[in-house]
Amino acid sequence: MEKKQFQAESKRLLDIVINSVYTHREIFLRELISNSSDAIDKVYYKTLQDENLVFNKEDYYIKINIDKNNRKLIIEDTGIGMNDKDLENNLGVIARSGSLKFKKENQMKDEHDIIGQFGIGFYSAFLVANKVEVISKALGEDKAYRWLSEGVEGYTIEETTKEKVGTTIILELKENDEDENFDEYLDEYRLKSIIKRYSDFIRYPINMDITTKKLKEGSDNDFEDVLEEQTINSMVPIWRRNKNELTNEDYNNFYSEKHYGFDTPLTHIHAKVDGKVSYNSIMFIPENVPFDFYTKEYKKGLELYTNGVMIMEKCEQLLPDYFGFVKGIVDSQDLSLNISREILQHDRQLKFIAKNIKNKIKNELKSMLKNDREKYEKFYNSFGKQLKYGIYNDFGKDKDILKDLIMFYSSKEDKLVTLKEYVDAMKEDQKHIYYASGESNERIKKMPQAEVLLDKGYEILFFTDEVDEFAIRMLNDYEEKEFKSISSSDLDLEEDNIDQKDKEDNKKLFEEMKTFLTDKVKSVKASNRLKNHPVCLSNDGELSIEMEKILNTMPNNQNLKADKILEVNINHDVFKSLKDAYEKDNDKFKLYTDILYNQALLIEGLSINDPVEFTNNICKIMK
Repeated sequence: MEKKQFQAESKRLLDIVINSVYTHREIFLRELISNSSDAIDKVYYKTLQDENLVFNKEDYYIKINIDKNNRKLIIEDTGIGMNDKDLENNLGVIARSGSLKFKKENQMKDEHDIIGQFGIGFYSAFLVANKVEVISKALGEDKAYRWLSEGVEGYTIEETTKEKVGTTIILELKENDEDENFDEYLDEYRLKSIIKRYSDFIRYPINMDITTKKLKEGSDNDFEDVLEEQTINSMVPIWRRNKNELTNEDYNNFYSEKHYGFDTPLTHIHAKVDGKVSYNSIMFIPENVPFDFYTKEYKKGLELYTNGVMIMEKCEQLLPDYFGFVKGIVDSQDLSLNISREILQHDRQLKFIAKNIKNKIKNELKSMLKNDREKYEKFYNSFGKQLKYGIYNDFGKDKDILKDLIMFYSSKEDKLVTLKEYVDAMKEDQKHIYYASGESNERIKKMPQAEVLLDKGYEILFFTDEVDEFAIRMLNDYEEKEFKSISSSDLDLEEDNIDQKDKEDNKKLFEEMKTFLTDKVKSVKASNRLKNHPVCLSNDGELSIEMEKILNTMPNNQNLKADKILEVNINHDVFKSLKDAYEKDNDKFKLYTDILYNQALLIEGLSINDPVEFTNNICKIMK
């Protein structure tokens, strides 16, 4: 037996494969199973060309055997097999893909799924094995051959005996060390989990002997361990089955089997797309928010398969952040993969799929909103905040996709309304979409700034999430109706209910109040929005009072301040006392100014600078 050397370049490449290409050792089993699947596919394709050959699917399988005593893992298939030349060409020259060569020689079209394209997957066996033995008998030949290698030092090929056509790969596993426990690849349940994770949808049965407990014959309660051959993989993926054959229960079972969540999904999206890039997908919109959804630990993404083999557990590029709650899979044979099949080499195809998926999710949500309002509101209560973040992020890049999906409670009805529903219900003389920001609907309803708008019959949207006002500022308008906060200094109302003479008479009073308040407010003025309340704050400029509160709770805040205007109701009884103090008692006037300002701060939910002084000032008035 002559020991042959790998070619110099191949020797170096093998070292790279063993030490650098794959990030997880367990990938070796996915690669070897994929090669076995390809070998059976080649038999099937041969039968299409040769009428003397018959393909009985029940005769073809992949078998995993464990030999714990000798630390050996055995992968056997009933595929096309290899002769001595095949072994030398396919296993002696690294990165020469026998599957790819077969595909080209037989002029196979792209729709025929051959998994192996790079010719390096086999060598991932050396991630876990010191010695790899391949015994193979080719279809149509009498002789069998053994290929044996202990790694970069070379390989031998010799004639041997094998009864059936196919290939058997025997891995002699490495000894455990401080960093790795190689014994786990001799554990049937660990192997089963790897197969289910990566190779569950290989189209041929992957069989393995599994230990089960059974009653001993003639016993009522005495059990014994029995090895029972089981098919580990599901074989036919649900996403390749006809939609008409599937029920909601089938989809829900798949959702549960894939451990996407403990809830029942609100809906599913089953898509089959053929064209420039073809793919199948099943996606789910959950009912409940994952416990870690708003943490750094949560990782969005869809499972990515190619030809039924899982290559990425979480492909983040397939989903925008605002649809990060979506669970599911995408399977495409048109992807450009890198050499390890773990990440994508080029992203052109992926971008196309991602764009298509984004539109399908949007359309499904719009359909749910239109046809099943109750279900959509359930979804929105869980994930509506995420949609609003989507409008705000990336400078509003996707605002047009999301603007018809967001909803808010309003002053007219105690239920969620869309922006379209708000605009359709606007009064003829209403120029703007009015909104109010606050901690809760109940607090917003009591805001003094809302009085004049509610008297006019204008609807006010309630913003209670921190992101709401930031998102709306990015949206700017809806159907050419500009958004306007009820706390804005200019509500753009045509009438002014303050007499010009009153403005002039009180001008100096307000200037004096501004002097007392120094830089706490931009100005003090008579309010034309207040009816029953004595005082309120409005803001002038881009930064609102609510935005000031939110920004200043963030780490490394810059202590930003909104330009505040103190508005006083000159028709309120309190103003009479204020004016009387202005004319007769300067100290009392200053006291009243301070109390009114702090009162306005409390109404807005802002903290007052000196609570003790404020309570003492109240006591002075009570005395």
